[in-house]
Amino acid sequence: MSDALKHECGIAVIRLLKPLEFYKEKYGSAFYGVNKMYLMMEKQHNRGQDGAGLASIKLDTKPGERYISRVRSIAQQPIQDIFAQINDRVNKEFKEHPEYMDDVAAQKKNIPYIGEVLLGHVRYGTFGKNSVESVHPFLRQNNWMHRNLIMAGNFNMTNVKELFSSLIDLGQHPKEYTDTITIMEKIGHFLDDAVSKIYRDLKKEGYNKQQASPLIAERLKVGKILKRAAKSWDGGYAMAGLIGHGDAFVLRDPAGIRPAYYYKDDEIVVVASERPVIQTVFNVKFEDVKELEPGQAIITKKSGEVRLKQILEPLERKSCSFERIYFSRGSDAEIYQERKMLGRLLMPKVLKAINNDTKNTVFSFIPNTAETSFFGMIETAEDYINQKKTDAILNGQRSISAEKVTEILSERARVEKIAIKDVKLRTFITEDSSRDDLVAHVYDVTYGVIKPTDNLVIIDDSIVRGTTLKKSILKMLDRLNPKKIIVVSSAPQIRYPDCYGIDMANLESLVAFQAALALLKDNNMYHIIDDVYKKCIEQTELKDKHVQNFVKEVYDPFTDEQISDKISELLSDESIKAEVKVIFQSVESLHKACPDHLGDWYFTGNYPTNGGNRVVNRAFINFYEGNNERAY
Repeated sequence: MSDALKHECGIAVIRLLKPLEFYKEKYGSAFYGVNKMYLMMEKQHNRGQDGAGLASIKLDTKPGERYISRVRSIAQQPIQDIFAQINDRVNKEFKEHPEYMDDVAAQKKNIPYIGEVLLGHVRYGTFGKNSVESVHPFLRQNNWMHRNLIMAGNFNMTNVKELFSSLIDLGQHPKEYTDTITIMEKIGHFLDDAVSKIYRDLKKEGYNKQQASPLIAERLKVGKILKRAAKSWDGGYAMAGLIGHGDAFVLRDPAGIRPAYYYKDDEIVVVASERPVIQTVFNVKFEDVKELEPGQAIITKKSGEVRLKQILEPLERKSCSFERIYFSRGSDAEIYQERKMLGRLLMPKVLKAINNDTKNTVFSFIPNTAETSFFGMIETAEDYINQKKTDAILNGQRSISAEKVTEILSERARVEKIAIKDVKLRTFITEDSSRDDLVAHVYDVTYGVIKPTDNLVIIDDSIVRGTTLKKSILKMLDRLNPKKIIVVSSAPQIRYPDCYGIDMANLESLVAFQAALALLKDNNMYHIIDDVYKKCIEQTELKDKHVQNFVKEVYDPFTDEQISDKISELLSDESIKAEVKVIFQSVESLHKACPDHLGDWYFTGNYPTNGGNRVVNRAFINFYEGNNERAY
């Protein structure tokens, strides 16, 4: 509940299909693409605030003219920082050369960032250092225009070690051991190979090197390059790339884990991690923005031809349900309804926890992503209360008084804004006891609306580690002196680490895992931990396709309710006077609310790729051996 849960990352690709003069005449600026990219990145800032980057390519430049520009930042507000840098450079050029103002050709030739192909990225750093060198887009440079490659992605690979080794087998010497560099070099290898082959063919046909260059751009088959490069990838990804001469692509993983949406018309091709971003920035309808299918790539050639190509055979569709619960913007029409349904489906458990006593219950939420689920929960509470009113009136005697009817009709769900986050408060002291006291004040509460006879129901999107809940939120809520605090998670219990881009890399920090360990100890069943460790160790040399997730056996002896009750116990200490109960969404209800987005491995341990089982077993081995390492 309101623990920092980071996610990697957001992408935006824009390809202008008309000459820059067209946008100057129609929209008033040849920087139309740059302006739209700023909006697309800002509207995806929820996906990454550790860093931001932008790269652009100018089409049909002359030799000696710079055609690739890139800017990256890890400033406190990185998106604003990179566009401030761009703006400063543009204004400087206009100040020194006022003649450029109405000369689009001169702008394109002399001012960086103005181009027809743009790639933007916002980053949450789940792996590696948060230095500017870790910020996408990455650039693979070459004097041959066709061999320049710019890459950015929302992704994580489970088999980086294997992919890295394959590059070494090809004779390469990668400069870093990261999945981004590894993927870029893998694509780059097959790009080089394809360009060389096309050049050899053209040479046989009698073309000289200069004549061959534009023909290489025409003949280059980006889909074939991606198919060769991606065949051994294991992970979740929406991978975007630009090739120096102007081809662009976005490839989605075959299980559809990471999201990607696109829109195209006769002026523009655009791809982003979220649908409403495209809808808002380009003022287009919901149905005009299409979802890129699993294993599919959208490829835009330098000529402007757009192709959808199936690169990888689709797996069972397992698009990330956390996107729906938490990460993606709630302004998406489908996500909004799904989140409301998550709240509605929780209400029967809530009513049971408060013994149907809505009159003495206050409902609230932890800002801000749980707000939509809260609306759904309250709608269901109102339905329940309205039915109670109807029954009370119909079951009343014929002589029921007007006062009694008014009393019955006056009951409604008591909704209050209880928890307020003090976003400016920082815990600057590292000594544990002092720091815990500061953490307890990250949230403030609204006084005077809770009575000692009241239940307090408060909903958030998820409970991951439970640290903020235990050290801050529960203590603050208890100051209001409610009879009972019911904490509601619109997500199920998070039991397993993620390995596809969410920052949940180990087991021991997950409060559900801590609860299962405690239950094993309570029931003299802790030998299961030793048994699972042995089974995980026995699988370390197996190929990924043969590995099983034995960590499930840690949870198997217990019901969801038993684990929830133990979590309630772990999160409340003797200083909290109110009774505390934690309620989680069921996996079945999650699937009912989000029927087209069934990726649930963090809840069920059912990983969509072979590498997932190896990662969860490695996470368990690390826990057992006390290794503070990532499992991938």
